[in-house]
Amino acid sequence: MARQSINAGFLHVNPIPSASRVGPLLASSVIAGRNPDGSGVPDDAAAQFENCFHYIGEILAAAGAGWEHVARITFYVPSLDFRAACNPVWLRFFPDEASRPARHTQVSTEGGAVTCEFIAYIED
Repeated sequence: MARQSINAGFLHVNPIPSASRVGPLLASSVIAGRNPDGSGVPDDAAAQFENCFHYIGEILAAAGAGWEHVARITFYVPSLDFRAACNPVWLRFFPDEASRPARHTQVSTEGGAVTCEFIAYIED
């Protein structure tokens, strides 16, 4: 089974793809909550989460997947106080409580902004 690099959405300066797909498994690299227009990271936590979801959507589309394929999203935040800012965006993308991916939020002092990574399973 060949590995496929997905280069869409959040692009890295290092030689790593936005995500990697092996068969039905899609795993992202780290995604930062910076603005898609390149103007930096917003101060507002909710805007950072919005940006993360924007990039996740672009990566999913480039991999031929949709939101229904997401199995887990891990968020890294400067403080657990940021979790509340994620919930409105989370509920907009995953309104059905019977069909939501797993989610984990972990405190990370690295960078001082919201970052995330996700895993999706795509059946052809």
